[in-house]
Amino acid sequence: MRRPNVVVVHWHDLGTHLRAYGFDVDTPHTDALAEQSTVFERCFSTSPLCSPARGALWTGRYPHSNGLQGLTHRGWEYGEAERPLPMHLGDAGYRTVLVGLQHEARDRERLGFDEHPTCASNHAGDVSEAAARWLDARGDEGDPFLMVCGMLEVHRDWPAERYPPDPPDAVDVPSYLPDNEHTRADIAAFGGAITVADRGLGVILEALRRNGLDDDTIVVFTTDHGAPFPGAKSTLYDPGVHVALVVRMPPRLGPAGPRREPGLVSHVDLVPTLLELLGIAVPDDVQGVSFAATLRDGVAPTRREVYLEKTYHADYDPIRAIRTDSHKYIHNYEPRPLLALPPDLEASTTRRGMGDAHLAPRPPEELYDLVTDPGEKTNLVNDARAAETAGELRERLASFMIATDDALRHGPVPIPGSDVPALVADR
Repeated sequence: MRRPNVVVVHWHDLGTHLRAYGFDVDTPHTDALAEQSTVFERCFSTSPLCSPARGALWTGRYPHSNGLQGLTHRGWEYGEAERPLPMHLGDAGYRTVLVGLQHEARDRERLGFDEHPTCASNHAGDVSEAAARWLDARGDEGDPFLMVCGMLEVHRDWPAERYPPDPPDAVDVPSYLPDNEHTRADIAAFGGAITVADRGLGVILEALRRNGLDDDTIVVFTTDHGAPFPGAKSTLYDPGVHVALVVRMPPRLGPAGPRREPGLVSHVDLVPTLLELLGIAVPDDVQGVSFAATLRDGVAPTRREVYLEKTYHADYDPIRAIRTDSHKYIHNYEPRPLLALPPDLEASTTRRGMGDAHLAPRPPEELYDLVTDPGEKTNLVNDARAAETAGELRERLASFMIATDDALRHGPVPIPGSDVPALVADR
């Protein structure tokens, strides 16, 4: 039997800011896709910044394992032996196509795609039109295909002429942000960009439909990490790593049908999941856990925890964390402020209205009860009543770092191409 096609559409910096995840935003095409799909309510990226998050998504391996521990334009790259998803599918006879944005390598040929259709820009309109042209011109060819469509949206900035903002008085202000005119204006602009990106998704979905590909294509919609606001992007708190993941399955691959899945999954699980669904052997070095049975049969994912990490963003900021159904433990390896804002957030409208409380010192360890404190406001790491939980999670995180050979266990991680520890170089 011919293997199904795979289409992955990914946006920049979205988090979960969609109607399907409870936000009041104009996203009719994403809404429609969610109604036809498995919506993963608790999917987490491995990292709260672009290149490391995407690298884990495409390799099924954590950033500290695949080498992509910081941004590609700051010198970080995959290790030489890394094989992203397009390489695995290409070896299995797939035609592999990248349309638009990637942020995993300075040389896109390193990613293993066969084709890179001409795209006027990485904005949603141009990416979606290029993808639609490719699908329309493809014809009735025998080989299955992988198409990855990367959109610049909804990364900052959001100029009004490109992204007409939502009404500021009607936006949802997340609990981790101050509710004031600055934040509301910022979220309104964010919502306008989301609506534009949603139209791009609609163009791609319509091209699949008119070319008769709906019943023979796995459609994956996701983003890289959390929303671009202080307290989200660049942090390991849930708003920084909780991401949308929506998967539409062809009927012939399983009877589970559309549903909402509350179980824990990680971006690092997508590669083994797709390989299993396609009948392709999962390499031994893949670190994710397949949730193919969830998509095929509706059974709960098997994960008990997700692991989260940050090493480098605009500067050196090494953090590791473990999140379970009920708790999160965070280990901060360097003395930094509570929130180390990357340049785009430091320059944001929200920043102007939030004061300077985030510049207070960060604790070395953090523990949160996510059942009673979903906003991660009360650090319990020094609470004697939580000592057993803190000890267990501390040990589980340490065991994971040993098992995956995380270099951070041995001291500061050097800048690429340098023997100088990043800690020293950035000071």
